Amino acid sequence: MRIETAEFVRASGNAAELIEDGAPQVAFAGRSNVGKSSLLNRLLGRKLAHTSSTPGRTQTVNWFRIDRRYWFVDLPGYGFARRSREAREKWAEVVDTYLRRESGPRLVVLLVDSAVGATRLDQEAARYLDALGVERMVAATKIDRVKRGARAGRLAEIRRDLGFADGTEIVPVSTTSGEGVRELWKHIADFLAGPVPSQKGKERQQRNAQDDGTGIPG
Repeated sequence: MRIETAEFVRASGNAAELIEDGAPQVAFAGRSNVGKSSLLNRLLGRKLAHTSSTPGRTQTVNWFRIDRRYWFVDLPGYGFARRSREAREKWAEVVDTYLRRESGPRLVVLLVDSAVGATRLDQEAARYLDALGVERMVAATKIDRVKRGARAGRLAEIRRDLGFADGTEIVPVSTTSGEGVRELWKHIADFLAGPVPSQKGKERQQRNAQDDGTGIPG
């Protein structure tokens, strides 16, 4: 997908600073150090999102205006234990407000480190998104770190650990090799072109009936 313009617009540190203009939004969520900023930069073909080797560096909701018609939204990484309790609670409030509000079409790309697999925090995030009824897909980052012969098994393991139905597609990507970037863009382009086919209802029926998905991983 060709990008004509991309610009950083705002870092929202609280709910009052969130942007609500009705334009489509593609939000990226994942554990700290999963490679969100690197993937954003690779998708956009330019360095706009700040990358760091320090986990938890992104602590605000960062807004990137793409082609003046839709947003890429970089959500703070979850699971960074060194943050203070107050900082984690503030993060949870901002992200929860963002995900619960109604402000035009939105797709959440949940990033899972394929070299590590789906952690407990990733599982909590998947349940949380499903409980909110958020349209979502999964991208397995750092796939270049998994041996080719082991990749299918690792993706199946991630799918199972996240509680997704068999056949739910997980896009393996690598910002180092560029693998999967075109495929991920196709999913995003399909979303921007119209309604994304949803499997949430089918998958929720297979979940434990007692799962209320409450609580944001932190």
